[in-house]
Amino acid sequence: MIYLQQNIRFLRKNKGLTQGQLAEKLGIKRSLIGAYEEERAVPKLLIIQQLSQLFGISIDRLLTVDLSKEKVLPSGDFRVLSTLVDVNNEERISIVPVKASAGYLNGLSDPGYMAELPHFALPVRELAQGLTYRVFQIKGDSMLPVPPGAYIFCSYLESFSGIKNGKPYIVITANDGIVYKRVYNYVEEDGTLLLKSDNEEYQPYSISADSVLEIWQALGYLTFELPEPNEMNIHQISSLLCKMQHEIKQLKHKAD
Repeated sequence: MIYLQQNIRFLRKNKGLTQGQLAEKLGIKRSLIGAYEEERAVPKLLIIQQLSQLFGISIDRLLTVDLSKEKVLPSGDFRVLSTLVDVNNEERISIVPVKASAGYLNGLSDPGYMAELPHFALPVRELAQGLTYRVFQIKGDSMLPVPPGAYIFCSYLESFSGIKNGKPYIVITANDGIVYKRVYNYVEEDGTLLLKSDNEEYQPYSISADSVLEIWQALGYLTFELPEPNEMNIHQISSLLCKMQHEIKQLKHKAD
């Protein structure tokens, strides 16, 4: 049995898209989305390929599996990335600066958007051949001592199974956009990921695996903020305060 039409409706609603918004992403008329979902028309192969990339579902599953019956969307079906290559067909490393991060979600499947981002090649042994890399500039102080404005060098994960609990990742979600956190993988248990900051002033929180569009493993970072000698940063001060609070609790406990 072919489930394409009902899967289009399910995936659209699951991502919180209207028929008009989905049509805009595919570059077609809104009325065509209605016709597909009501089984009055069959999408062309190009549209099916675009749907596969947009929702991160293989064409085979899109056609033959009733996705609405699955508790959690498949973890190994992250979409195929849009990447840039040089004249030798070698992938370039794209940079997503803070100023461009707002448009990143809309440009995920747009080769034109990716071509407009700064890009470069970095011939160092730490970046192995055959992997896809990207650099994201972060904002905020939630991952101190990595400072705001730092550039995080990342490699692309093709599935949730590649997550190593407690390691830092760039997570792209439909609701929060680009975030840099330590990730704990609970997808197989309850369909969620736990995101935790290194700065203890920020509380951990969970997100639904269904909302994740991309995951990038952090490999290192570049910053132009040089440390001053003997200068304590917010992260160090926060750690000292937590240590003091712990020692005070211990003293109170002994006094009792």
